[in-house]
Amino acid sequence: MNEKTEKQKMINGEWFYANDTELDADRIQAYDLTTEYNATTRGEDGKRRSILKTLLGASCEDTVIVPPFRCDFGYNIFIEKNFYCNMGLVILDEGPVKIGHSVAIGPNLHIYTAHHPLDNPFERAKGMSMGKPVTIGNYVWMGGGVIINPGVTIGEYSIIGSGSVVTKNIPPRVVAVGNPCRPIRDLSIKEPETS
Repeated sequence: MNEKTEKQKMINGEWFYANDTELDADRIQAYDLTTEYNATTRGEDGKRRSILKTLLGASCEDTVIVPPFRCDFGYNIFIEKNFYCNMGLVILDEGPVKIGHSVAIGPNLHIYTAHHPLDNPFERAKGMSMGKPVTIGNYVWMGGGVIINPGVTIGEYSIIGSGSVVTKNIPPRVVAVGNPCRPIRDLSIKEPETS
């Protein structure tokens, strides 16, 4: 029976050796693609969509990410339709990052999925890591400078205030702010009527 590769362990949400040669090659590819993406100019929407399709593996027809944009791998990022993010998006996608539809994000959002051994500095020094998923629900709006930590879910329709550090799950339909980010009020949002 074949042993799992470090990439397979990462995809499965298991502990993996982050300095593996296959993962290093994947990181280099993502770096090269995001470097090409970040060199595009206004009006090169077709080129941007093509790069995002290669990087993220999706059509990205209505995905707008204003450069600069950086990610570790790209293939662990899953974006639904009607996504907008202002400049400075950084996603460390060792674990899956799932972004619902109609999400809008201000500049300099950072999403981290990488988790390292807390009680074993020797394993950390060797490069052991685990990806904890981040999920962002439909219609979420986040201000500039938000940081989302590993393993967090943000519920649909919620608003995250600028500069917040999200360390725990945020329920649906709330305004949440601060460090650590916490709900400060409920939102009374009704589902749109369909005809």
